[in-house]
Amino acid sequence: MDVGVITIRIARIEDAGQICALVNSAYRGEVSKQGWTTEADFLDGQRTDEEALAETLSVPGNAFLLLLQDESLLGSVHLQKKEGYAYLGMLTIKPDQQGAGHGKQLLAEAENWVRDEWGLTKIRMNVIQKRWELIAWYERRDYRVTSERSPFPYGNPRLGIPKVTDLEFLVLEKALPHLPDSSQSR
Repeated sequence: MDVGVITIRIARIEDAGQICALVNSAYRGEVSKQGWTTEADFLDGQRTDEEALAETLSVPGNAFLLLLQDESLLGSVHLQKKEGYAYLGMLTIKPDQQGAGHGKQLLAEAENWVRDEWGLTKIRMNVIQKRWELIAWYERRDYRVTSERSPFPYGNPRLGIPKVTDLEFLVLEKALPHLPDSSQSR
């Protein structure tokens, strides 16, 4: 079976519409239930919108890595440079392609990119506490749940319409290994 050519590139502002469609399809609605990363059981509405993504893409210190299969968008991940760490969000794989190892591949590429491009050795993210299967997936990739919590942004329909009243974010963190200094080995 030919799986096609997989490539990764940095998103451009004109990619915002495709990223938006991908993210919303993976997190919300009936299509999202084809995969295992859905939030449809406790959130309705959209996960993001094209305007917000285009705005994010235009701000320095933000990047989206795109995972493409034969030039077709298969996955994306948002990275934001912070003081001393990178924030990782919206790691997304097409619902009908989840479970095939693409998420692991994109996450590893994101970690390498953060270290290589920004020189950072820590990644942090927020995950809804009800997403125990997703938290376990990240823990298998050496992320750890910190004691920090963040409130869910109730009242902001741009980020979804809650079906439940007890949502909050857990903060996960991973220390990235330092790369050996290649100038030392010459």
